[in-house]
Amino acid sequence: MASTKPDSSNPNQLSPLPGVQRHITSHNSDGLAVFHSTTPGAWATLNPSMAFNVVYTTSASPPSVNNDVDISDHEEVMKSGKLGLVNPNGTVCRIVDFGPSTDDTHSTPVMHRTQSLDFGIVLEGELECLLDSGEKRVMRRGDVAVQRGTMHAWRNTSTTDWARMVFVLTECEKIKVGEKELGPSMIGGPEELRHHVEAEH
Repeated sequence: MASTKPDSSNPNQLSPLPGVQRHITSHNSDGLAVFHSTTPGAWATLNPSMAFNVVYTTSASPPSVNNDVDISDHEEVMKSGKLGLVNPNGTVCRIVDFGPSTDDTHSTPVMHRTQSLDFGIVLEGELECLLDSGEKRVMRRGDVAVQRGTMHAWRNTSTTDWARMVFVLTECEKIKVGEKELGPSMIGGPEELRHHVEAEH
């Protein structure tokens, strides 16, 4: 029987899904590949139904991996406490756990847009991707969404099980449709998430 308790190896993890380990590689003085570090996922709770785990960030395009400068840059970004959903001029790899859908307002899908090109991959469970046009798609384990600066929301289709996605967000140019500019936006939702959306720029 699957556990219903959070994985104790991951600080602040809400869900009973498996804990995450991050393995970062580097080079030794001979130019051979080595593991730089292995660390457990560190989760930030947005509300009782959603938690974020920022796996890694880059702050330049293309980034430099020489002398582990990118690792130092990532550590500085995380220490700053100012990271939004998108990291300007760089990328963010983030794992998100979604709680079961209930009548609680915390599990209500939040329609939002970021100034970014995103790759979202379902790792566990089943989620529905909702667009502001009314279109929607159900995504299952292994499915990929290529989110191109559009208004969208995510809904866990299960009323009993948690779901998990990994997202890689890359800042893009300002989004325009005709002469209309479409900036970062969020409709409703918790203030904690609004902070992440509006912290982009």
